[in-house]
Amino acid sequence: MPSRGTGAGTRIPRVLAIAGSDPSGGAGIQADLKSIAAHGGYGMAAITALTAQNTRGVTAVHVPPADFLARQLDAISDDITVDAVKIGMLGDSGVIAAVRDWLAKVRPAVVVLDPVMVATSGDRLLQESAEAALRDLLPLAHLVTPNLAELAMLLNEDVQETWPQALEQGRRLAAATGTVVLVKGGHLRGAGCPDALVGLPGALSAEVVEVPGERVDTRNSHGTGCSLSSAMATIQARAGNWEESLREAKPWLAGALAASDTLEVGSGNGPVHHFHHVAVPPMPGAFTAQLREDAEAELEEIYGLEFIGGLVSGSLPEDQFAYYLAQDALYLNGYSRVLARASALAPTEEGQLFWAASAQQCLEVESELHRSWLSTRTVRPGLGPVTKAYVDHLTAASASGSYGVLAAAVLPCFWLYAEAGRTLHARFVAAGEPADHPYAEWLRTYADEDFAAATRRAIGLVDAAAQAAGETERAAMAEAFRQSCRLEVEFFDAPRLHA
Repeated sequence: MPSRGTGAGTRIPRVLAIAGSDPSGGAGIQADLKSIAAHGGYGMAAITALTAQNTRGVTAVHVPPADFLARQLDAISDDITVDAVKIGMLGDSGVIAAVRDWLAKVRPAVVVLDPVMVATSGDRLLQESAEAALRDLLPLAHLVTPNLAELAMLLNEDVQETWPQALEQGRRLAAATGTVVLVKGGHLRGAGCPDALVGLPGALSAEVVEVPGERVDTRNSHGTGCSLSSAMATIQARAGNWEESLREAKPWLAGALAASDTLEVGSGNGPVHHFHHVAVPPMPGAFTAQLREDAEAELEEIYGLEFIGGLVSGSLPEDQFAYYLAQDALYLNGYSRVLARASALAPTEEGQLFWAASAQQCLEVESELHRSWLSTRTVRPGLGPVTKAYVDHLTAASASGSYGVLAAAVLPCFWLYAEAGRTLHARFVAAGEPADHPYAEWLRTYADEDFAAATRRAIGLVDAAAQAAGETERAAMAEAFRQSCRLEVEFFDAPRLHA
């Protein structure tokens, strides 16, 4: 027995796409299913044709026997209530006849016909002998969505180049078929890109319902017609209003076009980004890999500082190193409180233990170095402006309430120190580890494997936090990390400025 539903009122519309296949994934059935899913529908597919194509064009088309398509359609409707149908590429007159017979038998509540006749690349996708059969199919649709070239072909007229002329063709097609026509301005010249619903009196709130829009500057428009028509079918099954459906689908498609470059698919007319509106967490390691790339400039700047050069060579004036350690000791007071806050916010036991225990161990080693060095020297203990700025930044991250932001903010104190410490220690070793080097203990501290291991765990925890965060929070995490990196550079340079 077929499953029963409430037709246009179903919460998750069951939408059947009847169309050809695009192996590159940008158009046809593949685009239909993505578009249906992007609008909350359950997508189904009956394949009318197989194509060999990519973003550069179509090289071959194979149309399976029409009776096999009929069996696909019957198999679906014998078992599943179809709330909406989107019809795309049909191939030949036999296929069109099979679809027409099925529509007459099942009578779906929503039928959107995208009369696919010529691809954007210019390749013909419908046999000329089948054009008349396609025109006869139009009255069985509730909405027809031709591009300007297809609109002209359906009327046996020339392609119009102005919006008023295109609307007039839409009126004539609506009158000839008795169905609503979506006139699309995507192929017009100019910055504007309007779309309009045109119908007979009473079909819409007005004879012409226009929805303006701006043209998106991109070469990636492969599958826009398939995607828009499938979106309209899905939304209509839920909303039951063509005007509302267009006002929802049009900005979504504009966003899909605007985000298409991020897909990096093909060398020709690439696909749109159907799921641009869905926040996708980064792959494991991807977020912190990008953070590391972002920190490269700060690391190189650290290596070029006079303070660092003198530290490695041992020529750094003692008063500058003493100032640095005194400021670091003051910084650690605030840093330890921030780490405790990170432990309290951490969502896992691993994170809680790490921030509370592992970081504390690193601080104890650092504190011992501070005490042993500073106990024999007189250093003014005032909080320097850079130190205050750094502590204030971490305190603000702590007060944000976001574990991810706080973890990202404290990460450079591990990561940049570990990277710089390893590099500086390597230079120290290459110089023969002179026994009289005044800063040898500091250089060894930050090249310690325990500290490197702690740094790797901190990186892993930040990456895990990014996986769990939304796009807005990840952006805030990245900004907190960048600001801490900037302050690390200034912290290393402060002794020179103080002197």
